Amino acid sequence: MIDENGQSFGIVSKNEALKMAKESEADLVIVSPQSNPPVAKIIDWGKYTYQNKKKKQKNLKANNNRSSDLKQMRFGMKISENDLDVKLRKVSKFLEEGSKVKLFVVLRGRELEYKDLGFELAQKLIAKLEGIGIVEQEPRFSGRQINMLIRSAK
Repeated sequence: MIDENGQSFGIVSKNEALKMAKESEADLVIVSPQSNPPVAKIIDWGKYTYQNKKKKQKNLKANNNRSSDLKQMRFGMKISENDLDVKLRKVSKFLEEGSKVKLFVVLRGRELEYKDLGFELAQKLIAKLEGIGIVEQEPRFSGRQINMLIRSAK
């Protein structure tokens, strides 16, 4: 049997262990039932579960880093300069948070005949994000859109 402080009492009967737990106003918990004799510990169960819950939350928060996030932003061929700046501000915010951003230049209808203009828009996006982000995947055409992947420059 082990007490709250980690001090070992040796082999103790069940009744005596329960009595000791009651005296210290704590709970008697079997830690290792497979061992011979079973190992029991005197702990405050509410405090123990609370500390475990906090420890799990802390570990979850540490594992949930934002660098693994992938954000996406779509741009049309007929986007105005002001709208482009607004979207690029949002993209730069994502990059500062540590997220990767996948940019799409969407070509619709007859715009598919002018893929070169789409690639020009993609290069314009890269130029405006220079210093904020690094191109991880160069612009490439697939389906009806031009894709590229940008990560933070940090």
